[in-house]
Amino acid sequence: MKEGENERGGEGEKKPRRRMVRRHTDLEVYQRSFAAAMKLFELSRKFPVEERYSLTDQVRRSSRSVSANVSEAWRKRRYPAAFVAKLSDAEGEAAATQTWIQFAVSCGYLEAEVGHLSIPNTTKSLRCWCT
Repeated sequence: MKEGENERGGEGEKKPRRRMVRRHTDLEVYQRSFAAAMKLFELSRKFPVEERYSLTDQVRRSSRSVSANVSEAWRKRRYPAAFVAKLSDAEGEAAATQTWIQFAVSCGYLEAEVGHLSIPNTTKSLRCWCT
């Protein structure tokens, strides 16, 4: 290897530094899902009152469940089958959240652009962990 090159062969390229993950809140997938759930909470405050016990409740529950399942998976990481099962549950809740967002957009409660929150990014991150 020449001076100034790294193991990848490019001059001046730096390897991405991995952060030490000490708790579930350090995980990027947790941070993204938590932020998306909080954003959905704020947006759902503007939903009509008649949706309180249906759409509003469902979108809030499913979005919060994503980060909750990631937290549970983190605690069960020593047991591969349980770990993957919890991440699979989180991915399922992310898909359910996408469906509820789609309903909210179709009903005119959310703008279509807002309907593309970071839930798809969360789902993509979860798939990486499950495989």
